[in-house]
Amino acid sequence: QVHLVESGGGLVQAGGSLRLSCVASGSIGSINAMGWYRQAPGKQRELVAVSNSGGSANYADSVKGRFTISRDNAKSTVYLQMNSLKFEDTAVYYCHANIRKVLTFQYMDYWGQGTQVTVSS
Repeated sequence: QVHLVESGGGLVQAGGSLRLSCVASGSIGSINAMGWYRQAPGKQRELVAVSNSGGSANYADSVKGRFTISRDNAKSTVYLQMNSLKFEDTAVYYCHANIRKVLTFQYMDYWGQGTQVTVSS
């Protein structure tokens, strides 16, 4: 099976930084897009950033210039560097990946368990 494991969340003061990591493991054939979503209490889950297999990236307007997504394909890992954090960034952050399992042809969506990011004012 395929698993996504996140780390790096926690409590940080406004203006501080955190780096989230997400490692994909298991019966992985190949990985297309990897990205990060977040969901605040009472809010819909929203896209934060996505890294495409070709190296390009897309960001939500609210995080442009502050967050940077990167990936290490050899380690099947995606990172989210979060700088200049604001209180409004407080949410559960979820890792997402589009993955083809070994011995299959179809790409499927996988989600991590979520990691809490809390930014204090």
